[in-house]
Amino acid sequence: MQQQHTSDIKARIPGAANERIAFIQAGWHREIVDQCRIAFIAEIGKAGYSEQDIDFFEVAGAFEIPLHAKLLANSGRYAAVVATGLVVDGGIYRHEFVAHAVIDGLMQVQLETGVPVLSAVLTPHHFHGGAEHHKYFFEHFLVKGAEAARACADTIQKLRALKAMQAPGAVRALHSA
Repeated sequence: MQQQHTSDIKARIPGAANERIAFIQAGWHREIVDQCRIAFIAEIGKAGYSEQDIDFFEVAGAFEIPLHAKLLANSGRYAAVVATGLVVDGGIYRHEFVAHAVIDGLMQVQLETGVPVLSAVLTPHHFHGGAEHHKYFFEHFLVKGAEAARACADTIQKLRALKAMQAPGAVRALHSA
C-alpha cells in the first residue's frame, strides 16, 4: 500500500464532520505535562487543525485517563482522542502497574470504539524531582506532543480513507507503491 505522510497532504478537510479531537491530560506534574499540550497544539496546526478543533480535559492522574477516553470516544464527537501524562514511582505502589493499566485501557478503548486513541503517557524508570530530570522531561514532552500531533493527523486521514473505501460503490482494491 502506498504510504502518505501528513507533510504531503493537508489532513484536515474543512467542514468535515466528526473532525474534532479530544485531548486528555493528567494533572500530576502539570508543569511538565503541559509541554505536550503546547507542542500538540502547535504541530496539529500544520495539518489544518486549530485550537478550536480540540476539546481539552484534565483528570487527576493517568489512571483516570482510560475511562474519560472511552466516554469521549463513545460520544461520537471526536475523530481521535489523545492522552498525556507522566507516571512516576511515588514509592507507594509500583508505577509499572499504573502505566500498564493505562496503556492497556487506552488500547481497549480504541479497539472497542473504533476511535483512535493516541498515547503520550510516559513512564520513566528512574524519575526524580531534581532539576536535571525536570529539564529533560520538560523538553521531552515537547517532542512527544509534536509526535502525537503528527500521528493523530496521519491516523485521522488514513482512517478517513479506509472508511471511504468501505462506502457502498467504493473501489475496494489496494494499490501497491
